Amino acid sequence: MLIIKNCRLMDMVSMDEEMRDIHIDGEGKIKAIEEEIDVKDYPNAEIIDAKERLVTPGLIEPHCHMGVYETAIREGMDGNESTKPATPELRAIDAIDPMDAAYDVAIRHGVTTVVAGPGSANIIGGTFAAMKTYGNILDKSLIKKEVCMKMALGENPKFNYGKRGKAPSTRMMSAAIMREQLFKAKEYYEKYKGFEKSQDKSKGFDYDLGLHSLMRVFDGMRVKIHAHQADDILTAIRIAEEFGLRYTIDHCSEGYLIVDELKEKNVQCIIGPTVGGRGKFESRNKSLESAAILERKGIDFAIMTDHPVIPVEGQTMQLALFVKHGLSREAALKGVTINAARLTDIDNRVGSIEVGKDGDVVIWNVDPLDTMSQVGITIIDGKVVYENKGDEARVDY
Repeated sequence: MLIIKNCRLMDMVSMDEEMRDIHIDGEGKIKAIEEEIDVKDYPNAEIIDAKERLVTPGLIEPHCHMGVYETAIREGMDGNESTKPATPELRAIDAIDPMDAAYDVAIRHGVTTVVAGPGSANIIGGTFAAMKTYGNILDKSLIKKEVCMKMALGENPKFNYGKRGKAPSTRMMSAAIMREQLFKAKEYYEKYKGFEKSQDKSKGFDYDLGLHSLMRVFDGMRVKIHAHQADDILTAIRIAEEFGLRYTIDHCSEGYLIVDELKEKNVQCIIGPTVGGRGKFESRNKSLESAAILERKGIDFAIMTDHPVIPVEGQTMQLALFVKHGLSREAALKGVTINAARLTDIDNRVGSIEVGKDGDVVIWNVDPLDTMSQVGITIIDGKVVYENKGDEARVDY
């Protein structure tokens, strides 16, 4: 049991730097948020005095490859199964190494949840997982083992396969492969549902691992569609509408150039990485003003680093630069808390400080949007996992 006193709380729901106390129960859930909690009523509780420092929910990285692309590469990278362009049967949980050094770094920078998965070499790459950044046993750290299906358009699939004389080598073929797989999965889904309802199962069912995984997008599993350029974004929207998919456009580098279309189609976006150089042609128009443009238009968005493209410790730096270029403070912080949770379907547990949610809390020594941003204490599931003590700063496992 943990009680945090004297919090200058931003709960990402309704409170904006209001003084509150937080009670996290022995199960790691937020039990109460009150103007004052009398610690005498909880003689066995651990007490932390936040000393009027800013307190926020733990930060969330809504699209990355942490533990899939390891910080220290050993036998190679597991991010892309570059043997065929459609691999919906893959699951990130079978590749993530929770002992990757990046998890330790994430905790030190207030990131308590990551949504990690395969890269974008394939048109359909497999499923992402949502997990806490604390703990060495993946199955105990998971929030949700499969949160969404990864798909990709643009240069990455073309480059990966086209250079070897395989399909896709054009954007047309990338879209065609995506459609073909979705048509097959929809047909498989209808047959499978018919089989489930059938009274006579003596003939069995012709099971296909890939299609069985992909068909879940017709039961509401969210799709993450990698797309940078405006034309790829529009293709992604066209296909998603054709098949009735729940989806986000991830990266969405040129989304701000077609903002009226995004608004008309009610598109949800996970933008970034935006800091740094333009490493490839399709990111040539990325802009630090993009987030402010999306906010002004009322587009629903979250913000990602795409770790390791921007290392996870750069998450708050990217936020600060977005704010410098016009994004509001509230939208910046929501982009890596409640919006990041909602657009990855884990907001029932994380993303805000509310009664009943996981006790993931960050006490900041220096404001997260300050260029000198510094975490004081990171708490995950009601346990202090990092405390900044200067030279004695440590992560506890």
